Amino acid sequence: MSMYVGEALVADPDPNDANVAHIDLLIGDKSGPVGIAFANALAQQSQGHSNLLAVIEPNLAVKPATAMVTKVTIKEAKQAVQMFGPAQAAVAKAVTECVAEGTIPKDQAESLCIVCGVFIHWKADDDDKIFKFNYEATKLSIERAMKNEPSADEAIAGLATAAHPFYNPGS
Repeated sequence: MSMYVGEALVADPDPNDANVAHIDLLIGDKSGPVGIAFANALAQQSQGHSNLLAVIEPNLAVKPATAMVTKVTIKEAKQAVQMFGPAQAAVAKAVTECVAEGTIPKDQAESLCIVCGVFIHWKADDDDKIFKFNYEATKLSIERAMKNEPSADEAIAGLATAAHPFYNPGS
């Protein structure tokens, strides 16, 4: 497989809590389309979209190399610190644990790379929740991606009872 795709949303049950995490990610070989996306994410920065590497701590990047891509425009220092602080720590921990646990094969950690889209709501205000929810969402995204979940049959079956958290037709 040249590309694995994962997604997860983790949030507080309180619908008014803005500390929601939504992760979209790609996992694939550095020499394939994910590798190209990885390089572009780091080489083509734009104002308000400061993409970064996931690091366990400064000077200790995760393996597989992981580019974190902002999914909303960062407009103020608070959001930047949330992205470069709790969100970065959360993504780094999730990726590293997935390698340690075998979800991502350790022997492929140098040949694979990850592009991880990270959503931090502009009203998010709890760094502990930002960390917790982004960790959980990243880990779940990777697990789903590596298992090719959901299957097409699961997606079709879920369509009839789907309830999107940000859009409910007819209400």
